[in-house]
Amino acid sequence: MTDLTLPRLTSAVTSEWIAAALRQAILQGEYKGGQPLPQDEVAARFGVSKIPAREALLQLKAEGLVTFYPNRGAVVSELSADEVDEIYAMRIALETLALRRAIPNMTRADFIRLDGLITIMDDERDALKWSALNWEFHAALYRPCAMLRLLDAIRALHTNVQRYVVIYLTSVDYHAEAQRQHRVILRACRRGNADLAADQLAKHLGQAAKKMAILLKK
Repeated sequence: MTDLTLPRLTSAVTSEWIAAALRQAILQGEYKGGQPLPQDEVAARFGVSKIPAREALLQLKAEGLVTFYPNRGAVVSELSADEVDEIYAMRIALETLALRRAIPNMTRADFIRLDGLITIMDDERDALKWSALNWEFHAALYRPCAMLRLLDAIRALHTNVQRYVVIYLTSVDYHAEAQRQHRVILRACRRGNADLAADQLAKHLGQAAKKMAILLKK
């Protein structure tokens, strides 16, 4: 008789699940910068042992969302205006590289997906949901470059600043200008003009970086 018993969750799977839940809580502002994340409390919250809780916190540390301090344990990371500026300088360098490499490989299916995302974003006014769609759009732009390490690095940098992006989006009239910039970038991609697309992408990210840095200095 076939054994239909479901496999038990491994520590690695459990820690990934906990990390995903904590990541979402941090990005949504449930956990603020500087707030402690005691390992015991994380384990109790998710009903697990300390091992997967610690593995989840270490994963978030690798993503820059959590910092470990002696005698304090895990704390939600905070970013200064200077750190945001540094992260965006790195994003501009890496994302323009990814876009240049992606454009020659873009297909009709890629453009259909990108058009669809822009259309959905036109009607989305919730900052958190718009931020998630914004990342989907950028990720779809870069994915055809097929450079997995580069894409992973870009994703990590984006995750580092995503919670601040949401704060920025709720503080300024971002929608019309951001959508206009997205369309300019996409139009350059359709034409195969990598120089123009990369230049517009750099301006798009640079503008967000400057406004975000101003907010963090207040």
